[in-house]
Amino acid sequence: MKFRFVLPLLALAALTFTGCEKIKKVLHLKPKHPVVVATPTPTPTPKPTPPPPKAAANRNAGVIVLCYHRFEENIISPMVMKPADFEQQMQAIKDNGFTVISMQDFLAWRRNEKEIPVKSALITIDDGYVSAHDVAWPILKKFGYPFTMFVYINYIGVGGKSVSWEQLGEMRDAGVEIGCHSYSHQSLKGKGVLLSKQAAEEIKRLGYEAWVHKEVVDSKKLIERQLGIKVNVFAYPGGIYNEKAREVVKEAGYEAAFVTYGQRNTFASPSFDMIGRYGIESNKPKTFQDAVAMIGGGMGPGMYAEAPAETHENTSLMETEPAQGAKITNPKPLIKAVLTSMGAVEAGSVEMRVSGAGLVPAKYDNATKTVSYQVVQPLRDKENTVIISAKVAGKKTEARWSFTFESAGN
Repeated sequence: MKFRFVLPLLALAALTFTGCEKIKKVLHLKPKHPVVVATPTPTPTPKPTPPPPKAAANRNAGVIVLCYHRFEENIISPMVMKPADFEQQMQAIKDNGFTVISMQDFLAWRRNEKEIPVKSALITIDDGYVSAHDVAWPILKKFGYPFTMFVYINYIGVGGKSVSWEQLGEMRDAGVEIGCHSYSHQSLKGKGVLLSKQAAEEIKRLGYEAWVHKEVVDSKKLIERQLGIKVNVFAYPGGIYNEKAREVVKEAGYEAAFVTYGQRNTFASPSFDMIGRYGIESNKPKTFQDAVAMIGGGMGPGMYAEAPAETHENTSLMETEPAQGAKITNPKPLIKAVLTSMGAVEAGSVEMRVSGAGLVPAKYDNATKTVSYQVVQPLRDKENTVIISAKVAGKKTEARWSFTFESAGN
C-alpha cells in the first residue's frame, strides 16, 4: 500500500520538475533587450560674441578750445565777459557749424577710440570764479554745451567771488568736467610776471622742484580727494611752462595739458601737453573771430607775455613730419609742416632751411597752410634741424624742430 502511494508522488514530483524546466526554456526564448538610457544632446557652448570693432578716430577733424574766466556786467578787466556777449558767442559757435564736445570725448578721440565731428569745440573756464557757476553755466545749459572748469586750489571756497567745493560738487554731479589749474596759479617757471613774492619765498623754502611738484601733482590729488573724481587734464597758469613743468605734468599722469595760444588742434598734433587754447577777452573780439576761423592767435595780455617766444619756436604747437624728436631710417624723407599755429602767414614769404643743406626748394600750399620738401640728397647727419620762416602780420617769424636720422644698418 505504502509503495502504491509513493509512486504517484514521485511521478508528480518529476512532472513538476520537468514543467519548471520548460517554463524556464520558454522564458529564455526571447532574449532580454538591454535598457537604453536616453542621453541628452549636449548643449553647444555658445561662442562669445566678438566685441564690436574699435572705432577709428576721424583724423581730418579739427578742434578749437576756448578759454574764459569771469562773467559780469561790469567790465573791470579784459578777463571779464558780459553775460550777453558770452551768450552771443555761444550762438556764434553753433552758427559757424561747430559741435561742442566734452573733454572726455576729446581725449578718447586723441586715443584713437572715438570719432568726433569734423568741426569741434571745447569750452573751458579758468580759475574758479563763482560766476562760472551762477552765470555761464545756465547759458551753457541752454545750448546743451558741455564744458570744463580749470580750478586752482588757493581760490576755492575762500569767499567773495570764488566758487565753493559744494558748488563744484554740484557741477560735477551734472557732468561738468573739473580740471586742475595748479595750487596757487603762479608761473611754473618760478620766475617772471606771474610770480608773487609769497610764491618766491615758498620756492626758496621748498626748493624749485618740490614746489613744482606741489603745484602740479599735489593740487591734482587734492581735487581728486575733495570731489571723488579722476583729474586727467591740466591748464598751465598763464600758459607759462618750461621743460621741468612739462616733465612733472607727464609724471602726474595727465592726459592733456593746455597752453594759451589759439590754434586748430588736430589728431596729429604731436604733443599731448601743449594743446592750444584761444584766450577770449572782452577787449579783443578778433581772438574769437580767429577761433571760429580756426586760425592761429589768441594770446592774452600781461600775464601771457612770456609765451610768444616759446610758441613759434616750439614744434609742439605745429604739425610736423617727421615729428619733433622722431627717429627715422629713411634717408630721403618728406619734410613738411602745417603753419596754422603761426597765424596769418603771407604765402610768398615761406621758406624752409634744413641743417646741412641750407635753403631748400620747399612748396607752400596756402589752402592747407602746409609747407613741404621731398629730400633729394640722402641725409648724412644724425641730428637734423628744420627751420621755417615766414612773415606774419608784416613781421618775420620762425619755427623750428629737430629729428634724428639713423641708417638702417646701424
